[in-house]
Amino acid sequence: MQPRAASERFFDTAFKRLALIAALAVAAALLWITCIVALRALPALSEFGLEFLVTSTWNPPRNAYGILPSMYGTVVSSVIALMISVPIGLGVAIFLSEDYIPPGVQRILVFLVELLAAVPSVVYGLWGIFVLIPFLKEITPLRGPGMLPAALILAVMTLPIIAALARDAISNVPIELRQASVGLGATRWETIFRVIVPAASSGIIGGIMLALGRALGETMAATMLIGNSTNNISLSVFAPSSTIAALLANQFAEASGLQVAALMYAALILFAITLVVNILAQVVIRRLQRI
Repeated sequence: MQPRAASERFFDTAFKRLALIAALAVAAALLWITCIVALRALPALSEFGLEFLVTSTWNPPRNAYGILPSMYGTVVSSVIALMISVPIGLGVAIFLSEDYIPPGVQRILVFLVELLAAVPSVVYGLWGIFVLIPFLKEITPLRGPGMLPAALILAVMTLPIIAALARDAISNVPIELRQASVGLGATRWETIFRVIVPAASSGIIGGIMLALGRALGETMAATMLIGNSTNNISLSVFAPSSTIAALLANQFAEASGLQVAALMYAALILFAITLVVNILAQVVIRRLQRI
């Protein structure tokens, strides 16, 4: 083997250093944003403490703030969305990766599925207002914006993320595993669900967690469809609700004084929720990779 040229070693070293600088810059930016939000939230933190998390009143004229309904709406709408989008997205991923259709048609469908992720959220929101809500009014007790239309739109928005990442994970499963399974007498579906999907589980779980993060932080579509009820918690999916992101979008432009600090406190909570989701995702993926 010939020794590497000095120029090649120089470029390798330069690339490593630039990559390290970029990684540190991302971490520093994230830390800086967190510090700014936390500092702005200090007045609300000192005023309300942890009671802010379990209070259902949001009344700016009286400086009474609690984020429990918005936390509830954020979590429930995201969970409902994933309950819909995960099985459909996984089914689409299997269909588009297992040669059920000609390659030319498959490439077109893959492009169309990925194109769904590029549609602006405001377009989904408008479609929900003018198409989805009137349709749901005809077949359900829904009377206007509420949890159900918001969750359905979030399901549509998260579906291409899950489908695309799951398809990539399934496509990258070594062909030897498929051949070995078939050689041992397994049917096509047994091979898919007992060999291929488990082998691709880390990538599939990563896609699901990424979609969950998108659902938790979605702003515009949720704001337009969920009803923005900041003081009530209803177990009915047909009732109006709220999310933390929608709360910030609705009130930040006109907020002042302690209300700004309360909104910053809410933003800090949303950041903490998404951070926990990402940490759990990393833990799950690493454990699956060890199996």
